[in-house]
Amino acid sequence: MSTTVSAAGRVAELHEIRVQALAGPSERATEAQHAKGKLTGRERIELLLDAGSFREVEQLRRHRAVGFGLEAKKPYTDGVITGWGTVEGRTVFVYAHDFRIFGGALGEAHATKIHKIMDMAIAAGAPLVSLNDGAGARIQEGVSALAGYGGIFQRNTKASGVIPQISVMLGPCAGGAAYSPALTDFVFMVRETSQMFITGPDVVKAVTGEEISQNGLGGADVHAETSGVCHFAYDDEETCIAEVRYLLSLLPQNNREAPPVAPANDPAMRRTEALLDLVPADGNRPYDMRRVIEEIVDNGEYLEIHERWSTNVLCALARLDGHVIGLIANQPQSLAGVLDIGASEKAARFVQFCDAFNIPLVTLVDVPGFLPGVDQEHGGIIRHGAKLLYAYCNATVPRISLILRKAYGGAYIVMDSQSIGADLTLAWPTNEIAVMGAEGAANVIFRRQIAASDDPEAVRAQKIKEYRSELMHPYYAAERGLVDDVIDPAETRGVLASALSMLRTKHADLPARKHGNQPQ
Repeated sequence: MSTTVSAAGRVAELHEIRVQALAGPSERATEAQHAKGKLTGRERIELLLDAGSFREVEQLRRHRAVGFGLEAKKPYTDGVITGWGTVEGRTVFVYAHDFRIFGGALGEAHATKIHKIMDMAIAAGAPLVSLNDGAGARIQEGVSALAGYGGIFQRNTKASGVIPQISVMLGPCAGGAAYSPALTDFVFMVRETSQMFITGPDVVKAVTGEEISQNGLGGADVHAETSGVCHFAYDDEETCIAEVRYLLSLLPQNNREAPPVAPANDPAMRRTEALLDLVPADGNRPYDMRRVIEEIVDNGEYLEIHERWSTNVLCALARLDGHVIGLIANQPQSLAGVLDIGASEKAARFVQFCDAFNIPLVTLVDVPGFLPGVDQEHGGIIRHGAKLLYAYCNATVPRISLILRKAYGGAYIVMDSQSIGADLTLAWPTNEIAVMGAEGAANVIFRRQIAASDDPEAVRAQKIKEYRSELMHPYYAAERGLVDDVIDPAETRGVLASALSMLRTKHADLPARKHGNQPQ
């Protein structure tokens, strides 16, 4: 008797398998995921990508492991969904853990799927987004699972500076698994449902005696405010994933392309009269640098990176005349805008990212110096501050610095001064560029005269005025060619737009070398 199976029968069988793979392990497992306030991996992908654009890779993959009951449980996808689609019409690769299958734990087949999609993203030159919700290595598969993580880390490093890599933390991420997000460009987290730590609360208690919750140890707010591991933290998954889409809209596909240009509906030469009132001429009075940025960029819109970590410096992506720029700015509202260890690291990594992906840099300077103190010195402010210096010196993208008020000492040099390679250095008439403030300088230079006088306070005041008028007037640096122009604050947006347009064809080569040895 013939046992021939028709093509139609095979197709019907395929459809049945696909339905099973798409549905996941069970409705109960899906309900349990939703009960935790979490979406499934497929629901997350639907939110991330343009409707109907997702093409899955290795949907029918199953593990080959045996022992500990694994041979009786071989679900399709093996707990990770991989593929590509589009975000605003541009290709994006994605993998999403399916917590309903093995708790999203990584095994050999699971890891191989991730390796493949990462290789595809690098080869195609398109961003990679990981939607993380996994319980770490699959213990039943032993060292094979650990080797799988090694392959991911190696590819994260290979892709660094080549394609944008974004990690979205939507569940637990413990142990070695946490190093993959740390190797990527941006980390997003959701409050209450996502955590990251190397050793969990139980191990911490056993080793140190400290008691702490999972969120207290590695929750979104901890990493957004204290550790700096997390760049963006949100209250729910929908908002988080919507912001990932927004970030992608500001980034190029790879390091060989420029960021996407948007229609400019905000006049490039628009005057910014409000800046005259926003920034006090008195250098001791604080103001919010965010309001300055809002006046300068298109429609006042920008995406701040690391908004809640090291708040004395601001890093943001925005558009100026429709073109994406990276903004680094001192924030006088926080620690008077000084540079410290955290601010130096934050700004240095942002400068590196923008340089890797052809995003011009605009630096807004109002810095009184580096933060003094024993903790800063013992914590390595020298090497950490050098990271920012190195990042700027190494950057070949267009670089414009604008000095609004104070620019003192080494911090003036580090904040992309002309002497370290800024293409254009501009200043407002309120600028004060000096080795230190007039009060400190007068106390050092004229200390003997002040001490020997009959009226020390009067002599000190006179010497401060003298130093300020001689060495700190608004045109001192311009007269010596260290500032290219002193501009009317109301013309800031137009001047920057014009300068960036001129610099758009800039080309600069670094010396031939394997790589530099940047400060650690």
